[in-house]
Amino acid sequence: MTPPAAEERQLHLNAFLMNAGHHDAAWRHPLSTPERATDLAYWRDLVRTAERGRLDSVFLADGLALWGQVRYNALGGFEPLTLLSALAGATEHVGLIATVSTTFNEPFHTARAFASLDHLSGGRAGWNIVTSGTVNEARNFNQDEHLDHALRYRRAAEFVDVATKLWDSWEDDARLVDRERGLYADGEKVRPIDHAGDWFRVQGPLNVPRSPQGYPLLVQAGSSEDGKEFAARYAEAVFTAQQTLADAQAFYGDLKARLAHHGRTPDALLVLPGICPVIGGTEAEAQALLEELTELQVPEYGLAQLSGMVGVDLTGLPLDGPLPQLPEERDINGNRSRFALVAELAQREGLTLRQLIARLGGGRGHRVYAGTPEQIADQLQEWFEQGAADGFNIMPPILPTGLADFVDQVVPILQSRGLFRTEYTGRTLRDHYGLPRPANQFTRVRSAV
Repeated sequence: MTPPAAEERQLHLNAFLMNAGHHDAAWRHPLSTPERATDLAYWRDLVRTAERGRLDSVFLADGLALWGQVRYNALGGFEPLTLLSALAGATEHVGLIATVSTTFNEPFHTARAFASLDHLSGGRAGWNIVTSGTVNEARNFNQDEHLDHALRYRRAAEFVDVATKLWDSWEDDARLVDRERGLYADGEKVRPIDHAGDWFRVQGPLNVPRSPQGYPLLVQAGSSEDGKEFAARYAEAVFTAQQTLADAQAFYGDLKARLAHHGRTPDALLVLPGICPVIGGTEAEAQALLEELTELQVPEYGLAQLSGMVGVDLTGLPLDGPLPQLPEERDINGNRSRFALVAELAQREGLTLRQLIARLGGGRGHRVYAGTPEQIADQLQEWFEQGAADGFNIMPPILPTGLADFVDQVVPILQSRGLFRTEYTGRTLRDHYGLPRPANQFTRVRSAV
């Protein structure tokens, strides 16, 4: 499917789903059902709601350790690929994006799992590529410390190179299924990759035929310098956190400009900032809901989360005091882009620890906006039309109600303005995002000989 012409440009919407919702106090709110976090029927209802709204995709984050303090939040749950495979049969159109780490996995089984999901879903799989940034994850995989930030990205680059080779190790027409001649596949079109690099040695071929999309949509979420270069080389969609229109415009322009160095055009990559929409019938009702959630926050949880973001133990510091002196960004070996965002937010607005915890409660650095459906639609339209976004990563503060409210109240406004589809026009996730199916690199090589 070819990308739409400029005059037909429409935004893309992804639903980022987390247990009880994105606000860290959502599980305490009576509209949430945190006890259903491991109930398949709950997730089935959520993805069907997203599909009812004609959203491009749903997305599941993941970590390889128990995030935060489970004493104070609804943490833990399903492994994303397992859950999305179960949900593939419950939906027909909506894309299914799973997070998988390149730091604590191997290319072969990752490529195999995503090829399987793409087949099971009829071409709706997407891979959110992360490098894993916490020492707790490392300690679950026989390591005392995690790899240096730059090394994690070097490993990730080779990991993705190997995965794409494995997906291409079967040509599209390799399967013959010729019963008369007794030939299931053309052996010359299923080949080893014989990869030998700095991080991986993989013979191949993959033991799953090439999938409907060729390979899954490649998504990335890092906004550090290493992350942006990685995205410019590999990513087809980027989930990013930006607080202001100006910051989002600068990020959008910077990332799009990097693509030419890798032989890519600006329309080869979509930028989707995260937004946590707190929806009310009036602006006052929306603000009241946000304040209600803030009142339900557990300060100990928020302080621990903030400590992880800034790389400093804030335990015992006065909540009504400022952030202490922070390390330099170059000394952060975790999520550098989120560190920079939080540090800048605190400095720009002179926030105390208590105020910062409240500001981060709904989106962990992603933008939180409280308003009426019309006001939220206005915000999305402004960023979309002012060169800040190709679409948005929608992060409902409370589930299931926050997603249903967005689908039933905001999406129709965007549709009436001609900014969003009224029906699905394609079958695969790449169709939804207006991105082409990748050619098989080995077919190209063989054709050129």
